[in-house]
Amino acid sequence: MNDTFKALADGTRRQIIQLLKEKDMTAGEIAEHFNISKPSISHHLNLLKRAEIVIDERKGQFIYYSLNTTVFQDLVGWFLQFKDGTKGGEEK
Repeated sequence: MNDTFKALADGTRRQIIQLLKEKDMTAGEIAEHFNISKPSISHHLNLLKRAEIVIDERKGQFIYYSLNTTVFQDLVGWFLQFKDGTKGGEEK
C-alpha cells in the first residue's frame, strides 16, 4: 500500500488517473495533455503500474493503459476500517 500512496502523492500522476477514469489511453494520448517529455510520462506510468493503480494491455502495435479499480476498492476498504473502529474503548 505504500507504493500506492507514493504514486498518488504526485499531481501529474493524479492527473493521469483522472484522464484514465474517462477512457483507456495510450502513452502518446496521455502525453498530449501535458507539457512534459514523453519519457517523463513513461516514468509516471511505470510508477503507477508498480503501484498497481494502472494496468497496461497491448492491442496491436499500441499499449493501452487503464485504471485498476481493485486497488481503489482496497484503499476505500482500508479507510473505512477507521470509521467502524472504536474510540476510547467505546463503540461510536
